[in-house]
Amino acid sequence: MPRDLANTARRKNSPGRGQEAVKGPRWWALASLGRERMNDLRTSVAQLYTNPRRLPLTRRQRKLLGRNPGTLLAVAQGARMAIEECQFQFRYSRWSCPTLGDGSASVFGRIVQRGFRETAFIYAITSAGVSHAVARACSEGALHTCSCGGYRVGRERTPRGEQQWEWSGCSDNVDFGVRFSRRFVDVVERGRDFRYLMNLHNNHAGRVHVKRGMQKECKCHGMSGSCAIRTCWMRLSPFRHVGRGLRDRYDGATRVLPGNEGNVRTQALRRRKRPLFQPADPRHKPPTRRDLVYFDTSPSFCHRDVTLGFRGTGGRECNVSSMGTDGCDLMCCGRGFESQTYVARERCSCTFHWCCQVRCHVCSVTKTRHTCKG
Repeated sequence: MPRDLANTARRKNSPGRGQEAVKGPRWWALASLGRERMNDLRTSVAQLYTNPRRLPLTRRQRKLLGRNPGTLLAVAQGARMAIEECQFQFRYSRWSCPTLGDGSASVFGRIVQRGFRETAFIYAITSAGVSHAVARACSEGALHTCSCGGYRVGRERTPRGEQQWEWSGCSDNVDFGVRFSRRFVDVVERGRDFRYLMNLHNNHAGRVHVKRGMQKECKCHGMSGSCAIRTCWMRLSPFRHVGRGLRDRYDGATRVLPGNEGNVRTQALRRRKRPLFQPADPRHKPPTRRDLVYFDTSPSFCHRDVTLGFRGTGGRECNVSSMGTDGCDLMCCGRGFESQTYVARERCSCTFHWCCQVRCHVCSVTKTRHTCKG
């Protein structure tokens, strides 16, 4: 069993003196499964299924995995994919989506205990990662309880002059992926407070972006490549597109206020509708299902914050010629930066030789690295 995953499963929030326990969905720690070699991964999964209590999951999550063999690997892949995408989208920002490797209950640290827009993105991207990975695993035949997507088979009518095409092939089962993600991810949210509603909304927003990103792919059939008819199926868009869409929603996230309509959670469950959020700014429209919502104003992330477990931007590399968020002026928060030269070896003077090789020389290039002062 992976050492870091075992530590996460065994350590149930055992902080030191005067230190507040870190809370958060523990299933995020499954991302460490995907970093192993395939042989070690299979052994670890077999051990985890043999002793499911060692999984960093709730009882209902373990039951759901037991009823759907093969989903453990898909969830682990989705969690890892979500973390990597989060760090890619914020690689040039002050908050770079850092993760903890100390066996804490929350992979992302104490930031998930606050209602920041960064927290909204974390919940949305991780929920989307599970939906995307499970839907793709269905079409690849890796799961026994689902198969190809349920798109109707048959010829589609097309306007005169256009090529005919028909549904065929194996579509990604996004409906099963979304249902599984809702039952697996949302079950860890407990309580009757406003944070509960915010997390559920952002989880749902991540799944909506996965489902709305389905694309039609086609293959031509006919004599001599004439493409007299095409067979088409629906495929998930690359997860990078999902991450880019959620990053856009992060930039335009809506700060909301709790409503005054009594127990919104109970009303939402009875009516089977998602609660309506009231924007903090009355000039803004209420958020849609694809929008991210938050209620706490984010800090500047310039300095070290012990309460959030954030180290600040000291030592971060910046781009001295950029005017964006990766520029030294914004990244370093006006503290200035240090420059250091170093020698890098790169390929240069590449030429093509028939057939078919590319031969290059190795050159020494002097470069300059700029880092923010602490």
